[in-house]
Amino acid sequence: MKVPVTEEFPSTRSVLSKNASSEAAFFRTYHVNMRLAGRFITREVILDARDTYEMVEAYPDDKYLPSYLVLGRHGQEVFHVLFAVDIDGNNVRVITSYRPDRSEWEPDQKTRRPKS
Repeated sequence: MKVPVTEEFPSTRSVLSKNASSEAAFFRTYHVNMRLAGRFITREVILDARDTYEMVEAYPDDKYLPSYLVLGRHGQEVFHVLFAVDIDGNNVRVITSYRPDRSEWEPDQKTRRPKS
Protein backbone atom coordinates (compact mmCIF):
# COMPACT_ATOMS: atom_id res chain seq x y z
CA MET A 1 0.00 0.00 0.00
CA LYS A 2 1.34 3.42 -0.96
CA VAL A 3 1.53 5.89 1.89
CA PRO A 4 2.19 9.63 1.89
CA VAL A 5 5.86 10.48 2.03
CA THR A 6 6.77 12.05 5.35
CA GLU A 7 9.83 12.33 7.52
CA GLU A 8 8.39 9.36 9.39
CA PHE A 9 10.94 7.13 7.60
CA PRO A 10 14.27 8.79 8.53
CA SER A 11 16.06 5.49 9.20
CA THR A 12 15.16 4.33 5.71
CA ARG A 13 16.40 7.57 4.17
CA SER A 14 19.69 7.15 6.01
CA VAL A 15 20.07 3.54 4.82
CA LEU A 16 19.35 4.66 1.26
CA SER A 17 21.78 7.53 1.46
CA LYS A 18 24.55 5.67 3.25
CA ASN A 19 24.32 2.33 1.46
CA ALA A 20 23.54 3.41 -2.07
CA SER A 21 27.12 4.62 -2.18
CA SER A 22 28.58 1.32 -1.04
CA GLU A 23 29.28 -1.35 -3.64
CA ALA A 24 28.94 -4.05 -1.00
CA ALA A 25 25.53 -2.90 0.21
CA PHE A 26 23.98 -2.09 -3.17
CA PHE A 27 22.38 -5.06 -4.97
CA ARG A 28 20.84 -5.54 -8.39
CA THR A 29 19.47 -8.75 -9.79
CA TYR A 30 20.37 -10.13 -13.21
CA HIS A 31 16.84 -9.19 -14.36
CA VAL A 32 17.35 -5.59 -13.27
CA ASN A 33 20.77 -5.44 -14.92
CA MET A 34 19.23 -6.52 -18.23
CA ARG A 35 16.30 -4.08 -17.99
CA LEU A 36 18.48 -1.14 -17.01
CA ALA A 37 20.90 -1.87 -19.84
CA GLY A 38 17.98 -1.62 -22.26
CA ARG A 39 16.99 1.71 -20.72
CA PHE A 40 20.56 3.06 -20.73
CA ILE A 41 20.50 3.85 -17.02
CA THR A 42 23.78 2.56 -15.69
CA ARG A 43 24.67 1.50 -12.18
CA GLU A 44 27.16 4.37 -12.11
CA VAL A 45 24.44 6.92 -12.93
CA ILE A 46 22.23 5.57 -10.13
CA LEU A 47 25.12 5.68 -7.65
CA ASP A 48 26.42 9.07 -8.79
CA ALA A 49 22.95 10.62 -8.36
CA ARG A 50 22.57 9.61 -4.71
CA ASP A 51 22.98 13.18 -3.44
CA THR A 52 19.97 14.23 -5.52
CA TYR A 53 17.54 11.53 -4.34
CA GLU A 54 14.06 12.75 -3.45
CA MET A 55 11.45 10.39 -2.06
CA VAL A 56 8.44 10.13 -4.39
CA GLU A 57 6.39 7.29 -2.93
CA ALA A 58 6.77 5.01 0.08
CA TYR A 59 5.64 1.40 0.31
CA PRO A 60 6.71 0.44 3.85
CA ASP A 61 4.47 -2.66 3.89
CA ASP A 62 5.63 -4.21 0.61
CA LYS A 63 5.62 -8.01 0.55
CA TYR A 64 9.30 -8.75 1.16
CA LEU A 65 10.97 -5.48 2.14
CA PRO A 66 9.89 -1.85 2.48
CA SER A 67 10.35 -0.11 -0.86
CA TYR A 68 10.64 3.47 -1.95
CA LEU A 69 10.30 5.19 -5.29
CA VAL A 70 13.01 7.83 -5.55
CA LEU A 71 13.60 10.62 -8.05
CA GLY A 72 17.22 10.96 -9.11
CA ARG A 73 19.04 13.49 -11.28
CA HIS A 74 22.31 13.06 -13.12
CA GLY A 75 23.28 16.02 -15.28
CA GLN A 76 20.23 16.73 -17.46
CA GLU A 77 18.91 13.22 -16.90
CA VAL A 78 15.93 12.60 -14.59
CA PHE A 79 14.93 9.08 -13.58
CA HIS A 80 13.04 7.06 -10.98
CA VAL A 81 14.54 4.20 -8.99
CA LEU A 82 12.49 1.76 -6.93
CA PHE A 83 14.62 0.62 -3.99
CA ALA A 84 13.85 -2.19 -1.55
CA VAL A 85 15.48 -1.43 1.78
CA ASP A 86 16.76 -4.12 4.10
CA ILE A 87 17.43 -2.12 7.26
CA ASP A 88 18.41 -5.20 9.30
CA GLY A 89 20.75 -6.39 6.54
CA ASN A 90 22.02 -2.84 6.03
CA ASN A 91 21.60 -2.89 2.25
CA VAL A 92 19.46 -1.54 -0.56
CA ARG A 93 18.29 -3.38 -3.66
CA VAL A 94 17.33 -1.81 -6.96
CA ILE A 95 14.02 -3.25 -8.09
CA THR A 96 13.71 -1.16 -11.24
CA SER A 97 14.65 2.17 -12.74
CA TYR A 98 13.11 4.17 -15.57
CA ARG A 99 12.69 7.63 -17.03
CA PRO A 100 9.31 9.04 -15.97
CA ASP A 101 6.78 9.27 -18.81
CA ARG A 102 5.55 12.87 -19.10
CA SER A 103 2.04 11.60 -19.81
CA GLU A 104 1.99 9.83 -16.42
CA TRP A 105 3.84 12.36 -14.25
CA GLU A 106 3.39 16.06 -13.50
CA PRO A 107 6.27 18.40 -14.49
CA ASP A 108 7.86 17.98 -11.03
CA GLN A 109 8.33 14.26 -11.92
CA LYS A 110 7.18 13.41 -8.37
CA THR A 111 3.40 13.63 -8.72
CA ARG A 112 1.40 11.12 -10.71
CA ARG A 113 -1.14 12.57 -13.12
CA PRO A 114 -4.72 11.43 -12.50
CA LYS A 115 -5.72 8.51 -14.68
CA SER A 116 -8.31 9.51 -17.22
